[in-house]
Amino acid sequence: MSTHSTSASFPDASELQGTQLAFDDPTTRHSKISPPKQDQPEPGLEVDAEPVPDIGLESYRGLGRLQGRKALVTGGDSGIGAATAVAFAREGADVAIAYLPAEGKDAERVIAAIKDAGRNAVALPGDLMDQTYREGLVDSAAEQLGGLDILVNNAGKQIVNDSLEELTDEQVDEAFQINIKSMYTLSRSALKHMGPGSTIVNSTSVQAYQPNPMLLDYAATKAAINNFTKGLAQQLGPRGIRVNAVAPGPVWTIIQPTQGQPKEKLPEFGHDTPLGRPGQPVEMAPAFVFLASPESSYVSGETLNANGGTPTP
Repeated sequence: MSTHSTSASFPDASELQGTQLAFDDPTTRHSKISPPKQDQPEPGLEVDAEPVPDIGLESYRGLGRLQGRKALVTGGDSGIGAATAVAFAREGADVAIAYLPAEGKDAERVIAAIKDAGRNAVALPGDLMDQTYREGLVDSAAEQLGGLDILVNNAGKQIVNDSLEELTDEQVDEAFQINIKSMYTLSRSALKHMGPGSTIVNSTSVQAYQPNPMLLDYAATKAAINNFTKGLAQQLGPRGIRVNAVAPGPVWTIIQPTQGQPKEKLPEFGHDTPLGRPGQPVEMAPAFVFLASPESSYVSGETLNANGGTPTP
């Protein structure tokens, strides 16, 4: 899956002949960044991060894998969700993105990229902690897109705590509501619109396998997402609906400088992976495209690890 071009158009085979894409060194394809210590109040704005994460605006090239599809991506304003939304549009899908109203500045560039790809773009600001918004989100997306056959459950909350004593019940409740419980609501709602060939793709994390003791609530939700994915895939398989997940490793997004990592550790973020650097959101997008496309027609209940080579059980 090629993501190494500034063009959003679909190339023919002749355009790809003789390229060096297959020989790109993964340790250097993206820079080994050392983000300076920085802080933004949660949820933060990715356009104000240093450096600004690469969501594929200048680096993702589509190949038409999702022509005619209609997708909803939660957390689609920034990071992995934004990169996925941009990639889906350049692969031919109409895309709705859900995001917090405070993240509107980030969302604007994603909406613009979807439109620039010639696709229908739907902005759905709101808070997944709001029951009314949560319960109406999928129907709103389907109505404005003219249907729905891809759901990407990506929105997440991550805050570090030095000890269990500092981890409040309120923070735990919010993490579970946003990271995993919302998946039940949105997936249930999506089934009203989905038929055979539809797909659900969930964002989990390397934290599901190797929990950081400073992320007790976040890591627990990610393990639950893996389990939810495998169970729902078995339930929906006979209906021709596939369910999978992507488990990123350390990826540079706005989550990291908004209480997602200790500030003093930001300069070394992701340097301990076998590839020696953090990932960029655009590097996660092809995994979501693959799992949403017919190319993965015999893949369901799978968690695809995209973590820079970190071993997982």
